[in-house]
Amino acid sequence: MRLLEIYFGIAQVTSGSVDWMQHDNTIVIIVEDETRTKTYGGARVQIADGILPLPIETAIGKYDPKIYSYVKKGSAEICGMWNSKEVAGMGIGSQVLARVGVVLAAQLPIETFHVLCAPITTRVGKRVGFVIDESLGNKGTFFYPKDDFLATAMVINDCYNLDYADPKEKLLIADLRENPIQSKVEVGPKGTYEVNYHLKIPSNVHLATTKP
Repeated sequence: MRLLEIYFGIAQVTSGSVDWMQHDNTIVIIVEDETRTKTYGGARVQIADGILPLPIETAIGKYDPKIYSYVKKGSAEICGMWNSKEVAGMGIGSQVLARVGVVLAAQLPIETFHVLCAPITTRVGKRVGFVIDESLGNKGTFFYPKDDFLATAMVINDCYNLDYADPKEKLLIADLRENPIQSKVEVGPKGTYEVNYHLKIPSNVHLATTKP
């Protein structure tokens, strides 16, 4: 049984070439070992604030300009999900991180939660409550980032009720919302592993300050 730590941090990096690393309204999710010396995966939740465009705006704006008026204050996106080869196939870089993103979203001042999915992760999005946003592109799909790769725009319009989430997944999300700091055994395609969750956003963290 592998012991992992999943926690979030507000990005406050003073240098770096990636814009989101200096963005006050980006939350970084990290999956590490219990010693916090080895990273197994991560993601980020970026809140729309009129300062830094959401990745989905940058990705599909040239294909469908409606995304620019669609994304406004009260929007956020989960993006940049990844996992190391060492934990590939365990569900960490997809199912677990998607679930964690939705748990955090309920603590944020947002109404709509976006994600741009590859074909293999669209079903993961559906499990945690995202639906295909058919108002964009070709009924929600785009050839991105190249002509032989299909991406799907998905959205949650109610981050708390999750009307379209899989019932079993909804229970898991509810448990993490009620107990954001806990240890539990997760079951993945390659067996079980223990996870220590640290997902409570402190009350003194202020997010989503809009540009004047």
